Amino acid sequence: MIVGTAGHIDHGKTALLQALTGQAGDRRREERERGITIDLGYLYAALEPGAPLTGFIDVPGHERFIHNMLAGAQGIDVVLLVVAADDGVMPQTREHLAIVELLGIPRALVAISKCDRVEPGRVQAVQAQVEALLAAGPYRDALQFPLSSVTGEGVEALRQALLAAQAQVRQRSANCGFRLAIDRAFSVAGAGIVVTGTALAGQVAVGDTLLLGQSGKPVRVRGLHAQNQAAVEAWAGQRVALNLSAERLALEQIHRGDWLLAEWLHAPTQRLDIEMQLLPGEPRPFEHFSPVHVHLGTQDVTARVALLEGSSLAPGGRMFAQLLVNAPLQGVHGDRLVLRDHSAQRTLGGGRVLDPFAPARQRRQPARLAQLQALAASDSLEQALPALLASTDTGLDPQRLERQFNRLRATWRLPEDVLVVATRQGPLLFSNTRWQALKAPLLAQLARFHELEPDQLGPDRDRLRRFAATPLERPAFVSLLEELLASGSIKASGPWLHLPEHQARLSDEDAALWQQLQPLLEQGNFDPPWVRDLASATGREESEVRLLLRKLARLGQVHQVVRDLFFLDATVHRLAAMLMQLAADNENIQAAAFRDSVGIGRKRSIQILEFFDRIGLTRRLGDQRRIRLDNALAQRPTG
Repeated sequence: MIVGTAGHIDHGKTALLQALTGQAGDRRREERERGITIDLGYLYAALEPGAPLTGFIDVPGHERFIHNMLAGAQGIDVVLLVVAADDGVMPQTREHLAIVELLGIPRALVAISKCDRVEPGRVQAVQAQVEALLAAGPYRDALQFPLSSVTGEGVEALRQALLAAQAQVRQRSANCGFRLAIDRAFSVAGAGIVVTGTALAGQVAVGDTLLLGQSGKPVRVRGLHAQNQAAVEAWAGQRVALNLSAERLALEQIHRGDWLLAEWLHAPTQRLDIEMQLLPGEPRPFEHFSPVHVHLGTQDVTARVALLEGSSLAPGGRMFAQLLVNAPLQGVHGDRLVLRDHSAQRTLGGGRVLDPFAPARQRRQPARLAQLQALAASDSLEQALPALLASTDTGLDPQRLERQFNRLRATWRLPEDVLVVATRQGPLLFSNTRWQALKAPLLAQLARFHELEPDQLGPDRDRLRRFAATPLERPAFVSLLEELLASGSIKASGPWLHLPEHQARLSDEDAALWQQLQPLLEQGNFDPPWVRDLASATGREESEVRLLLRKLARLGQVHQVVRDLFFLDATVHRLAAMLMQLAADNENIQAAAFRDSVGIGRKRSIQILEFFDRIGLTRRLGDQRRIRLDNALAQRPTG
């Protein structure tokens, strides 16, 4: 169990921990000289003989050191709110309480300290203050313990309450990746670099490799301490010290706020969607795109807050929001964070991470807000997945879900309706019902394309995707298309896609012009006229002739060998047959031999050979060519 203190400066937090543990706090020279706690203090003690060690985190109470308090408050099991009987509830009492409520710390106990300095009536008055302070929040039933760290009165009762709380602390799940938010880093003679922090998730063992910081530098765990005792492994909920080693690892590279993570979990981001809460005591509404300080784990970064459901948030209100942070954050679904004003002078509110991989576009669309609603209502991947699948037409990336929820795929329990769609960029998850429903609109759009472009055999894949305006990314769209092709709902003729019953047809005007052009191409044989000559012979514009020949090329009736030079399909097959005959006589085909066989000039012969290179019938080897037998044209009857 980890216990953290909270409360105003000089209310006796450090003295109380000394009375509980027998160990002195404020070990830094500056703290002893000034008589106040400046940074985090760490103590470990058994609450009774034979009990496991409890970790205590002593936090500073001064308003100037709230950022240090926030770094220590993450991951504790029980908060010990300390209120001095002489002062009563003070500003940092309220701010610290607001912070631990925002962080969702599950249990709280209240110590009314310095009772030896006041009359019993004053103690009762302060208890009433505290009761009123806690009444509207999650700690309304928190037990209060009047005590004195000087006389020891009441300390034992608090110790017994902590023992009872220790018995109720739930073990955290081990089916997730290791996460540790670093709060200290130092060098130990003979051992090297050591970092400490509270393990927020997963397990770690000596010999493991973890990724450090924003850059994800691989480091090896040489040794570890858990709850201040040497160990070979540690797990979530413990204070952990790790002795790290890595190539060119320097102490100057490690800072409070860095993360140590399982290798597969490392995915820093700068856009996070959260469920935001503004404290009810705020004097004015929170405005869209206001600057803030974000405290997550032990990190403190600046950000802008984009409100997603309005232009302002009233005091005490909640709203979905997106954080645009100025330095990468490492969050997972369910992480609690605290927001302070841009000058870091006061706590504004906080929130819960819903999606650490927030989209930059369409973030306020109803479909996206529905996803956030599902995430806000869910504590686990299994709870969120049905609603997420029902609200997406683009599929869910399993790797992203692993990192979002810190759950390896092997531990998931998928709904019955889930469909794993294999794409060329990895699997995607769809609701089977929704995946099947994507097919009918695509077929309808292909039918509409045929109506609009009756003279075309059909679009290629990318043009069909654009025409259909499908929400699917290209890898998922290709997988959907392959299913339709496999089922025969769509046919492919080369790169062109069409419905099985569709046949391209020319308009009456195009058909009439084609009747004029076809004889001219037949007469030209292996040396057909250029587009400009065809236009002159028929009295048409070059652009009109060119457009028709390109349509016919898509229909497979002609082939464009070079720009504005088209050969009939039958002519191309005769040329291919001549190449095949030359290859039968000599595997290596000489350009001069092809020229002599065809009976045309060298320039036109080279143009034809380069065309066959492009379509894959031949492979060029220096000045020679060989037939590629895997080409469809080489396998078809010619002549």
